[in-house]
Amino acid sequence: MVLETKNIYQKLELLENAAAEAMAGRLVLVPEVAARDVTVIAAGDLPPKKGLSYTEGQARLLHDLASIELQAMELGLRTLIEFQDAPTGFREELHAVVLDEARHLKLCLQALESLGFSWGHWPVHLALWNSVSTEDSLLDRILIVHRYLEGSGLDAGDTFMRKLDGVATAPIHGIIKTICTEEIGHVEFGSRWYRQICKDEKIDAQTDFATRMDRVRYKVPKRIEKISRRLRLQAGFTETEIVYLENLRERIVKYPAASGLSTER
Repeated sequence: MVLETKNIYQKLELLENAAAEAMAGRLVLVPEVAARDVTVIAAGDLPPKKGLSYTEGQARLLHDLASIELQAMELGLRTLIEFQDAPTGFREELHAVVLDEARHLKLCLQALESLGFSWGHWPVHLALWNSVSTEDSLLDRILIVHRYLEGSGLDAGDTFMRKLDGVATAPIHGIIKTICTEEIGHVEFGSRWYRQICKDEKIDAQTDFATRMDRVRYKVPKRIEKISRRLRLQAGFTETEIVYLENLRERIVKYPAASGLSTER
């Protein structure tokens, strides 16, 4: 099973069948920790990065992205397994998102190798995987994974694209652009279904966003990238939600020790 398989390439080989099994309700067990074939450490202990003007710096970015895409792929599969009673339309769209994450992972691994590096050259973290739990409701899971974690990825991607403007043309440009563009759709998927499920459960989505974020934000990685209003709006965020996230970021930047959030850099 993908989540229990250590080798990253075997995970990719098994993913399509595992996703189909999860859609059919035949996968029911989720391990406490997703298996890895590389060294896993706390996000805050990851080694420093070289700048993107260096080949090693570009490779490190691809390696970090591969780790993130791998966790996104696994989290999507986990949701398919754990929320078999979720709306059919949601599950069908999530299935497509999982396959997209796998394709993004392949792109990162291929480009990493083209730069002369390999998976496992650096340690990785499991901060995204550790942000969810079996106690999550479906709305919790959508908020954490698709609106907070993947939404934060939009902000980071916007920052990376600006930094890459000053770097000579390299394969990484196209890959980052492809991933960032397609991730907008993944986050929009989360925004749309978050509101639909709130509507189905007779919950006010605008009020719920702040209330639920206040409850879950202590177990998710803290992010300090500037919020990309342009991308967030494209991904279905409202002005009120963006202001909440901007205020949260400001508190984290000013008072990191008091923020109470785990660290992902």
